[in-house]
Amino acid sequence: MADPHGFLKYKRELPKPRKVDVRVKDYQEIYKSFPDKKVKTQASRCMDCGVPFCHSGCPLGNVIPDFNDAVCQENWEDAYHILSATNNFPEFTGRICPAPCETKCVLGINQPPVAIELIEKNIIEKAFEEGFIQPSPPLIRSGKKVAVVGSGPAGLATASQLNREGHSVTVYERNSRIGGLLRYGIPDFKLEKWVIDRRLQIMEAEGIRFEVNANVGDNIPVKQLMDEFDSIVLCGGSTVPRKLNIKGEDLKGVHFAMDFLEQNNKRVAGDIISKKEELLATGKNVLVIGGGDTGSDCIGTSNRHKAKSILQLEILVQPPIKRPTDIPWSAAPMLLKTTSSHQEGCEREWGILTKEFIGDKKGKLKAVKLVNIKWTLNKETGRSGFEEIVETEREIPCEMALLAVGYLYPQKEGLLEELKIELTERGNVKGENYQTNLDKVFTAGDMRRGQSLVVWAIEEGRKAAISVSSFLAKED
Repeated sequence: MADPHGFLKYKRELPKPRKVDVRVKDYQEIYKSFPDKKVKTQASRCMDCGVPFCHSGCPLGNVIPDFNDAVCQENWEDAYHILSATNNFPEFTGRICPAPCETKCVLGINQPPVAIELIEKNIIEKAFEEGFIQPSPPLIRSGKKVAVVGSGPAGLATASQLNREGHSVTVYERNSRIGGLLRYGIPDFKLEKWVIDRRLQIMEAEGIRFEVNANVGDNIPVKQLMDEFDSIVLCGGSTVPRKLNIKGEDLKGVHFAMDFLEQNNKRVAGDIISKKEELLATGKNVLVIGGGDTGSDCIGTSNRHKAKSILQLEILVQPPIKRPTDIPWSAAPMLLKTTSSHQEGCEREWGILTKEFIGDKKGKLKAVKLVNIKWTLNKETGRSGFEEIVETEREIPCEMALLAVGYLYPQKEGLLEELKIELTERGNVKGENYQTNLDKVFTAGDMRRGQSLVVWAIEEGRKAAISVSSFLAKED
């Protein structure tokens, strides 16, 4: 390493966020820029550990010590080439990845880990700034045509890799803009959409075609794709949201989190809102059910809407702030996560069960019935369960409830049913080595593995592309 003693000399440092009272008035990214000199200092904390477990922590297998070393030597172009060799879209993961690599960082045993995600983001931004990133279309085309259905991170990664192999790729997106979850599920204050558009311009210049408002199985016949393309890759995501299945769930004011976030992202982009009801938290008591990142995104968005109050509920117990002593390194412990959205203002409660949504005479949500629960372990079965705590049931005022409790599986109606694609027991698309029960049809991303991280979606797309290329080679 350029500075083998850097971890002894420097502490972990991250960019400062913009002030809360300023950032809640817009949808721009909340973190300030980070000087190159400080990025170099953070990269120098990579400690030449011998066995870099961060490799295994990253689903993409990023060669992290190598690009850290290049940054230390201020060789940004080398750092970019090392990073982009394994990651198609560092500008996405550098902003919204939960950084499982940092959990595996050896320095993290007794110090804060290396700020890998920060370094990754600054490498790719430097690469764009210096012009290292230029369209690089393949010199030779294979003559094979591939359709990618879905333009989220898995679909974009699949398209990028197949295009590099010389195949002609067309990406179909049923929405009005390309990006899938990146475009519609991630708020602009975490990922401004010019970041996506910048990458799409590169991909188009390299020869990838994008079709929007193209719902395969609806306004685009499935047979058309089967006839026109040598292979099809299904990357439609896990889109059927989980319900609570409790009384009052159909009341006006109870919404799935992604409906709320998607509509707001369209509003910020200046798109026409097609739904009859505008989903706005302005002046309302908002209840966010679910303690994950999607719930946090709902909080940040509600704060920008100027909600009257925001309460986030989690059915599990509150996790610890620090790693418990009984969790060995490098297992990833469940720790309390306080996001920038939480810091902007909200209440949080754990160990709470939502029992009922209560409406008024017009069918509008007015309150929610909650109860505290206690988790127990059945020693015979080894399974956890919970029981309600006596005399803790109560009602709280609420005019908007946002369900951020995850997704079940991909939509079956239309494309999957028409193709008669085999599914797993959990309802995901069955894809052995990414290939479905139809020889020329492949799958990747959340549609195959279930809801997961953006970084996993990119890795799925990269591996699916390998399987497709192998299939097309055999066909020749």
